[in-house]
Amino acid sequence: MPIGMVDHLARRLLAQGRAGRPLLIVALGLLGSACGRQGGAPAAMPGTTPGLAAADAPKPLSVMAEVGKKLFFEPALSASGKQSCASCHDPGHAFAPANALAVQFGGPGLDLQGLRAVPKLTYQIDTPDFSIGPDDVAGLEQHLPGVSPHAGPQAGILAAKPPADPARLSRVLPGVAKASSAVTAATALVPQGGLFWDGREDTLQGQALGPLLNPLEMDNKSADEIVAKLRQLGVVEQLKTLAGPNVATDPKLLLSEALFAIGRYEGEERAFAPYDSKYDQYLQGKLTLSEAEIRGLKLYEDPKKGNCAACHPDRKTADGRMPMFTDYQFEALGVPRNAEIRANADPRYYDLGICGPERTDDHARQPSNCGLFKTPSLRNVATRQAFFHNGVYHHLEDVLRFYVERDIHPEKFYPRKAGGRVDVFNDLPARYRANIDSIDAPFDRKPGEQPALDEMEMKDVIAFLGTLTDGYKPDAVAKAALNAR
Repeated sequence: MPIGMVDHLARRLLAQGRAGRPLLIVALGLLGSACGRQGGAPAAMPGTTPGLAAADAPKPLSVMAEVGKKLFFEPALSASGKQSCASCHDPGHAFAPANALAVQFGGPGLDLQGLRAVPKLTYQIDTPDFSIGPDDVAGLEQHLPGVSPHAGPQAGILAAKPPADPARLSRVLPGVAKASSAVTAATALVPQGGLFWDGREDTLQGQALGPLLNPLEMDNKSADEIVAKLRQLGVVEQLKTLAGPNVATDPKLLLSEALFAIGRYEGEERAFAPYDSKYDQYLQGKLTLSEAEIRGLKLYEDPKKGNCAACHPDRKTADGRMPMFTDYQFEALGVPRNAEIRANADPRYYDLGICGPERTDDHARQPSNCGLFKTPSLRNVATRQAFFHNGVYHHLEDVLRFYVERDIHPEKFYPRKAGGRVDVFNDLPARYRANIDSIDAPFDRKPGEQPALDEMEMKDVIAFLGTLTDGYKPDAVAKAALNAR
């Protein structure tokens, strides 16, 4: 098959999101063979093997991915001339911010503050398209039938099989169980997939375009402004060679090919999905975990303790693929309002996740979606310096303490109102607080009860989370231990 035809097929399939990825893998394999004869072959698509061996030598990037790499690190694409994609997605920090700011700064003078914490870009290629559908995560039977384990008790429902305990369902859904026969025979429908915290984009191209046009980030006023900058960067000739002469005369095609190139860079560059953490090597039988890490793993999986695996699965899939440590679903956790974010100075402003302000489609108008944010992958979580969508916490210890004490000691996390009452869930309007998870461990505790994890257990869980950091080299660790003696 001619290289131009294969590359065109790859572009179309990548634009289709997850639905086109099985064929995309084949297309990129064919393209790799063709590109190899021209001096460069793309690496295998991340996540398509049961895990890449740490010793595998990285493959050279395709010519298209090399163009994407150039654009990824190009500050001239921003209004300030000083901000590139890599400014907020640093390769040395799992393609996340290198600083501890809750949210990053951008705009023409780099003095405008963003609204959300910047997510990492590692392991994004396998993210499914956004949808609302049945919760098919393994272990759903551990939860109340008819209620999503990833949203509050008022989550959307669909008639299906009867719950095991209708009386309990009636208590959890007061007033609803009586009013609707559908509730008495229900299974959960949950939002899942998509890129960004609110799942509003399905493709890597769309994800790349968002910051380029965001006035709080790279601040291009229009697509035409981006195109003008692309023409000045000397990539048009390369893209003409790869995608045909019309790239030079068709602004929409030029922009599309440039965004596709960035997506190809993220899809081919192994650093975006190396699968070489200590835990990956443990699953491959190459090494053992420490006693603290093993204890932490057990607590992580225990549905009555950490219960982390319910939303962040840690086992290989049935077809042998390595775990992504996210179920790609959405949840409302009720994290405290972050005073560091300037927009929060306005008491009328709320970040409602799927319900906006960034997302504006029909899903944003569904009350059951308000306050829900996508569950991030925990891969490389120990390298992050700002946690949750609003960056309210900066240490894993604080994150775990919030999880296990939110409902036991709310005064530790939320401010008090003028009358002295704790303003619980203060970053979500009262009408949406029924969406907050209050069913699953560790959120199933009441004031006066013991937390799901004690201090030592939290340390063990954090020790386990440290095994999810990419780039683990057993020889280097052993050598460092010897030098420390």
